[in-house]
Amino acid sequence: MLNNNWRSLAAVSVGLFALILFPAAAKAQMSVSPLVIEAKAERGQAQGMITISNTSKTPSRIRIYAEPFTYNRDTGFQTLTSSPNDLTNYLQFSPRELTVQPGEVRRVRLISRLAPNLPDGEYRAVVFNETLNESKDGAGNNVTLVARIGVTFYVRKGNVSPQLAIDSASFNQQQKQIQLLVRNSGQATVLPSLNWTLRQGQTVIKTGQVSANAVVANSDRNFLLNYPNKDQPALKPGQYQLSGELVWGEDNNKNKLPFNVNITIPTQTAALEKK
Repeated sequence: MLNNNWRSLAAVSVGLFALILFPAAAKAQMSVSPLVIEAKAERGQAQGMITISNTSKTPSRIRIYAEPFTYNRDTGFQTLTSSPNDLTNYLQFSPRELTVQPGEVRRVRLISRLAPNLPDGEYRAVVFNETLNESKDGAGNNVTLVARIGVTFYVRKGNVSPQLAIDSASFNQQQKQIQLLVRNSGQATVLPSLNWTLRQGQTVIKTGQVSANAVVANSDRNFLLNYPNKDQPALKPGQYQLSGELVWGEDNNKNKLPFNVNITIPTQTAALEKK
């Protein structure tokens, strides 16, 4: 029996050049779910299912393909040319190209067959659903609009799990915001959310939440707190305390990791904000 677990989270959406130029024409052409699939390999095999819905009034031509990927510490999602955790060589799916009529719902089955000699660990791929649509620009010229939505597919072999820890808090000079560095030393990717409170001494400065972000196995990720944002005053230089908890897992089996770290807001940051 194949043990699979599906979770819908924020899409990995990639807008290509034509889509950026003509966003209204390419918007809402299709709906894809789920956007995250996690599966445990049993006897080397695991599977998942993608549902594609055409929400437009015209037929959509869809091409399906897979690439290795990761999440960068600062920039987030990125595709790779190669990876030791690449699932694509062991991934099959059908169909690879299809036309979906308006209002029609189609399903694509994903099947992974891991090689017997692969070590225990997590193998992953992003399965892109790429839509090609013909449209006209403002001058009446025919334009092909390309949009793609990625479904991240994680297959775990053996008894692997995440292992989270908080490394540090710092002030991102480019974003002008506080960030928290989360490390995952385990062998499974995890998608924690974050509840936080910023204090200076006994005074609570701000509380907030950060939505779930993927932290890939054996990597780390900076969580921007979105504070202070552009509409809020700059933080005064000095020592602060950042506390809270990371939360991840299913609703009936939540994991929580409390943290309490110090952060220094440097004087030059305040000076830059005043310019």
